[in-house]
Amino acid sequence: MDVDGFGRESVVVIPTGSLEQHGPALPLFTDTLIVTAVAEAVEKQMPSQLLLTPTLWLGASGHHLRFCGSLSAAFASYQSAIENVVESLLPHGFHKFYVLNGHGGNKDPNGIAMRVLKARYPESTFGHSSYYDFARVAVTQVLEGPLKELRHACEAEASLILHLHPHLVRKDKLRDDGLAPEPPVVGMVHHFDEITEQGSMGFATLATAAKGEIIFEAAVAGVATEIKAVANGYFLRGL
Repeated sequence: MDVDGFGRESVVVIPTGSLEQHGPALPLFTDTLIVTAVAEAVEKQMPSQLLLTPTLWLGASGHHLRFCGSLSAAFASYQSAIENVVESLLPHGFHKFYVLNGHGGNKDPNGIAMRVLKARYPESTFGHSSYYDFARVAVTQVLEGPLKELRHACEAEASLILHLHPHLVRKDKLRDDGLAPEPPVVGMVHHFDEITEQGSMGFATLATAAKGEIIFEAAVAGVATEIKAVANGYFLRGL
C-alpha cells in the first residue's frame, strides 16, 4: 500500500552491485555496500521523489571468478533481472527508472538493458550511470597514488569502505597491486587473475577514511542532482 501510494512522477532507482573478490583486505560485498550507501543517502535528501528498490547484488562478475568466493550472473540473466524489476512496476504507473551502478562489470549490460527497455517502452524514461561517475573530480584531487581513478579494491574503494564500514577492512592486508600493459594499449579485455597478483588494482595502502568521506559526499551530491533533474523534468535545448 505504501508503494502504491507513492507519486508516479518519482524516480524508481535500482542500485546494482556485486559479490566478488576485492583482494585480501576488502569484503566480497564492497561494490554493493558502497552503491547502497550512496543510494540511501540520496533517498534521505529527496524521500518523496525517489522510490528505492533493494540493490541487485548478483552482478556481472565473470572476470573475477578465478578468485574463490566470487559469484556471477550470466549477462542474459543479469539484464533480465533489471528488466523484470522495471516491468513489475510499469503496469502500476511508474514510468521513470534509473539504474545506479556500483560495479564496473555491470556498466555495459546496464546500458544494454536500458536500451532494450527504451525500445520496448518509448514513452517511459530510462537512465543509468555509476556512482563513481559523479566523484571523478574528488577522486583525482584526494588520491595520493599515481593512479588517479577508482579501479578495484584500490586507494579510492578502500577509502570508501574505511569511511562506511571500517570494521570490514583487514587493514594489515591492504596492499598495492596491479599490472599495466607495456607498450600501452586500450580496449583489451582481461580477467583479474591476469592483471593482478591478489585481486586488487591500485594503491590501497594509501587509503584513509577521510579520503573516503570526501569521495562519498561528492558521489551523493552528484547523484542527487541527477535524480532531482529526472524527477522534476528536463527539456532538450537546441545546440
